[in-house]
Amino acid sequence: MTTRILTGITTTGTPHLGNYAGAIRPAIAASRDPQMDSFYFLADYHALIKCDDPARIQRSRLEIAATWLALGLDTDKATFYRQSDIPEIPELCWLLTCVAGKGLLNRAHAYKASVDKNVEAGEDPDAGVSMGLFSYPVLMAADILMFNAQKVPVGRDQIQHVEMARDIGQRFNHLFGKGKDLFLLPEVVIEEEVATLPGLDGRKMSKSYDNTIPLFGTAKQLKDAVARIVTDSRLPGEAKDVEGSHLFTLYQAFASHAQQAEFRAELEGGLAWGEAKNRLYQLLEETLGEARERYNALIAKPADLEDILLAGATKARKIATPFLGELREAVGLRSFREQVQVAAGEKKKAAKSARFVSFRDDDGSFRFRLLDADGEQLLLSKSFADGKSAGMINKRLQSGEPLDVRAEGLAFAVWIDGENVASSPEFADGQALEAAIARLREALAPQE
Repeated sequence: MTTRILTGITTTGTPHLGNYAGAIRPAIAASRDPQMDSFYFLADYHALIKCDDPARIQRSRLEIAATWLALGLDTDKATFYRQSDIPEIPELCWLLTCVAGKGLLNRAHAYKASVDKNVEAGEDPDAGVSMGLFSYPVLMAADILMFNAQKVPVGRDQIQHVEMARDIGQRFNHLFGKGKDLFLLPEVVIEEEVATLPGLDGRKMSKSYDNTIPLFGTAKQLKDAVARIVTDSRLPGEAKDVEGSHLFTLYQAFASHAQQAEFRAELEGGLAWGEAKNRLYQLLEETLGEARERYNALIAKPADLEDILLAGATKARKIATPFLGELREAVGLRSFREQVQVAAGEKKKAAKSARFVSFRDDDGSFRFRLLDADGEQLLLSKSFADGKSAGMINKRLQSGEPLDVRAEGLAFAVWIDGENVASSPEFADGQALEAAIARLREALAPQE
């Protein structure tokens, strides 16, 4: 059984060490675990809340995509996509907005901070506050719940947003689940030692504070940034306060335990701050030098990055599109073509409860799904060019003719006239697969 993990980075600036240590590094490590099903994305819709410079957002999207790949993300194992390439996400955001309480969003840290700042300045509490900023937690909830992520690696400042996603998902389940959890409730993952790195001035490393150390600047830019790290006035030969040193905290995030112990001893023994900064620079250069070369090669070929991201979006939408259809049905946004073909009083109880749901994909093609008595999806059809073709296959499935059901691993497909016309989702094991095939045959059994 795999665990689905999801995280992303807002595309408003150049990736820095804080992004790497707090999000990218643990995410890439998790993606290499065969027990993890990893979803990583560029949060470019979130960027519009914070930035109104199109050129900066576009450049940031390119840089962040290249960063993840240069640092070793394997897109064959992980699903890597842009948020804006998944149209189901903003639609889900609206469904969640309709159940999210305003009181809950009033408590969001970012909104409260803006209100407090306005009040302190003697302005209207909501001056300059956009609906994007106010409803940011709902969009983040849509990112997480769209793929039913079980683990969400975030910095400490984002813990509240994952908790709000849980609250919103739970509310939706209560209102529309009919006893079934449509959404799994996500859990926060924090890497305790490096979840939030200090910047050059000691505050959290953030583009907002302009106190970041870029991941893939030139060697000179890296060295210059490290040289600007704020330290105390203790002279060479004087013991340094290691626990209160932002420089040591940064070093600790990239060093082995042995290196940390040696560096601590040297600082407490009077190592000069200038030499300490040089040690940090050397460590960062050793850690990131090769990745920098890969990054520069990727940046030089943006069309290749576009292809990789679009392939990731296609992969993600294979999950998002049918799931959103299920959610639309749950809230009452159902197709008028939906029908349950039951001969009055003559079909089995299971067949009476089974139902076909027809829908149209974004590319204009027609599809349908078969849901069993409990609302579980048994079949999702292939795409048809027109509604008439989809309807004919739908009718044949309900006609009572013998079913050609073929198991394919832990899933099955239904064939008509030598063609695969509909497939099941993948099941947990062989027993669940056999039970699902039995439910399918019962649901489509001919009249007695």
